[in-house]
Amino acid sequence: MSKTNTKEQILSAASRLFQRQGYHGTGISQIIEESQTPKGSIYYHFPNGKEQIALESIHRMKEMVLQHAKEMLGTGNTADEAFTRYFQSVADYFDHTEELEGFNMGLLASETSSSNETLCTACLQTFQEWQLLFTETLVKLGYEDTEAKEFSVSINALMEGACMLAITQKDGTPIRTVSKHLSLLFK
Repeated sequence: MSKTNTKEQILSAASRLFQRQGYHGTGISQIIEESQTPKGSIYYHFPNGKEQIALESIHRMKEMVLQHAKEMLGTGNTADEAFTRYFQSVADYFDHTEELEGFNMGLLASETSSSNETLCTACLQTFQEWQLLFTETLVKLGYEDTEAKEFSVSINALMEGACMLAITQKDGTPIRTVSKHLSLLFK
């Protein structure tokens, strides 16, 4: 197995564990077991331990969401079209919970907000980057900058809340429902 594959295997395993049992409920030994990698590989790739694994997992999730969102949001001619397409694609993803990759950023942010400033800051920066993409999309589609910035906070909050409900419900229905009502806000 290549070093890159080993590192990805560790990040994937850690993300699954963070999703299932939270950051504080996940130990290095569980990450080793779940990733089926030697203990030395963990410390080779992540010399600063679990916090470094979580930081790289956050970065990985941020980039995965940004890439997907850019693809979906770039195809709409109106804000309603663009965000409906984006929300629907995320809902489709949650219909296959057995294949879910990554974790819910809101859960990690909530869990670490008072106990780990480094991880909390990384989550905050992730939310800000997602909101910036939403803002840029809205501005391109004719919204004024201030309105677009405020709207992007609402869109992000709606998506995070809907994702939490979708995780609990084990399907994308809550995201579709939010999408339908978000559509009303664009009118």
